[in-house]
Amino acid sequence: MDCLCETKRKSFKAIFVYNIETNEKFQITDGIADAISPVWDASGKYIYTLASTNYGLTSGWLDMSSYDVSVTRSLYAIVLNSKDDAPIIPKTDEENSKTMNDKSEDDKKEDIDKKDKNKKNDSKDKDKLAEIPKVVIDEENIFNRVVPLQLKEGKYVELIKGPRNIVFVAENIPGETGSKIHSYSLEDGKATKYAKNISDMVVSADRENALIRQNNNWSITNTSKPLKDEEKLKMDLKVKVDPKAEYHQIFKEGWRFMRDFLYVNNVHGAPWDEIYEWYAPWIDHVRHRTDLNYVVDIMSGEVSIGHSYVSGGDMPKIDRVPVGLLGCDFEWTKDGYRISKIYNGERWNPGTYPPLGLPGINVKEGYYILSINGKLVTPKENIYSLLEQKADREITIEVNNKPSPTGAKSFLVKPVSNERDLRYMDWVEGNRKKVDELSNGKLAYVYVPNTSQDGFKSFNRYYFSQQDKKGVIIDERNNGGGSAADYMIDIMSRELFGYFNSKTNDNRPWTTPMAGIWGPKVMLINERAGSGGDLLPYMFKAKNLGPLIGTRTWGGLVGTWDTPLFIDGGRMVAPRGGFYDVNGEWAVEGEGVSPDIEVIQEPRLSMNGNDPQLERGVKEAMKLLKTQEFQMQPEPKAPVRWKRPEGYKTEN
Repeated sequence: MDCLCETKRKSFKAIFVYNIETNEKFQITDGIADAISPVWDASGKYIYTLASTNYGLTSGWLDMSSYDVSVTRSLYAIVLNSKDDAPIIPKTDEENSKTMNDKSEDDKKEDIDKKDKNKKNDSKDKDKLAEIPKVVIDEENIFNRVVPLQLKEGKYVELIKGPRNIVFVAENIPGETGSKIHSYSLEDGKATKYAKNISDMVVSADRENALIRQNNNWSITNTSKPLKDEEKLKMDLKVKVDPKAEYHQIFKEGWRFMRDFLYVNNVHGAPWDEIYEWYAPWIDHVRHRTDLNYVVDIMSGEVSIGHSYVSGGDMPKIDRVPVGLLGCDFEWTKDGYRISKIYNGERWNPGTYPPLGLPGINVKEGYYILSINGKLVTPKENIYSLLEQKADREITIEVNNKPSPTGAKSFLVKPVSNERDLRYMDWVEGNRKKVDELSNGKLAYVYVPNTSQDGFKSFNRYYFSQQDKKGVIIDERNNGGGSAADYMIDIMSRELFGYFNSKTNDNRPWTTPMAGIWGPKVMLINERAGSGGDLLPYMFKAKNLGPLIGTRTWGGLVGTWDTPLFIDGGRMVAPRGGFYDVNGEWAVEGEGVSPDIEVIQEPRLSMNGNDPQLERGVKEAMKLLKTQEFQMQPEPKAPVRWKRPEGYKTEN
């Protein structure tokens, strides 16, 4: 009996088979396409797999250059026995009839006997389970026996076994919850809809039934017909837990995770067996899950490494009161609550909603809030008590430009539950405008909040929308990390190769590459930028793209992935992948990236609205512009390429 698996070779995944009787293993896909999710057909003749030929950049999963790549996959069948035909080999009706007629009388009789047996046998399911097909796999030339099936490529993510000559294909549909499941028939050469919004699907050993999770409900259904509204299974199971025993188990698992998953085998030299003995007795005194997290956290701190986070677990559920926020700053005066600042958001962000910043809501800075839903705002109570349970619900506020009801106006507004995005966009846009003002319009400002999807979007949005600028300030202060920002470095490293002229509009030629900022670049860094926020300035410096200004970064560059969760869903991270440089030396972790020009963000200055690091960045960029300002080459004189031999006019 063979089992199969995926493995990575040269960054692309390939399918291998393994014989559990002989311990032999060999590869059955060539690795030129990225193959995933192998599934046996019930006949034992084929292995189905999904494979992608545009997987390319996604193979660099840690790199930001893998973002926004549309990976599609197609369905394939691998013919295992060289004597078997491809499942899509053309056949005529005459051939199908002949195949049936060519059967011997014994074969026909055996078919009839089997049918009768299935009808009469009460233990049909047991018999089916016992009928394991004989699998024959010819290794020679097997790469050429991979057959594409007749299913249009799509965003398929998984295959699930089905009845004979049937395979289920899971597809991710944008905007839908869970996966759409297709039932692909080898005989018909087409797929039919089986179910949608499926988050889990497990098929029974006899392939006749499936356990389905759809919209958080579980049901058991037949695999031979599309899913209908089956009777939902009751999932009201409860398990008794001995908290003390579970705490000891979790502690020991955390100790083992750091020992077994850490990026190096010496646990940074810590006497790990002794450390277990030091902290294990503390678990007897744990009385709450947060106590356990505390002990696990200080134990992991013995390793002296960044990214060793501890969080979560089986915590009590807290009934939080959603307090509504108006997207503004208040100041209490002797006359009442006065609006000192309104956060209008930024119009090109659909997810940012400014309660007081919409056209038609004529509330201005300096106005007083007199009442909320008819209740007077008085100094005897906190204004937020009147906004309890008002998040995302319409309320009426009464305002006036003076602390008096005379001439006051009422507006229907909808408070938000969180003002973070409003305040964030105000800070970013404030910085962009400040850079524009200080540089007389010559410099772009690009903020990179992290090296994950939000940072990717922010970089693309601000960098490419300001290509008319002569230089750029890249602000990665407080960068929360994520991926390796190779994409940003590639874009900022672009070199100019030439131009294409244009006879339209103002005749301004295009550069090639077309998209880019060709002038000087300056990066702002600080102590709160780490992980991917360490690596970005490290690469910026290595490529000599410009000076780093600010303070030394955090210094956490041992990556975090695949540490298992604890039994109750809690987490302790054993940092998994350490970074070392091209000279073979460990780098950045515990050190950070130092600036070329150190600028301390002094509170006495920043509290007054100044930003010393930003201001110094603009100053240095303007210095560089004196010698590095990009000037577009004018279009050369039109070439004369027409040519004829001398005397052509006198020739007949």
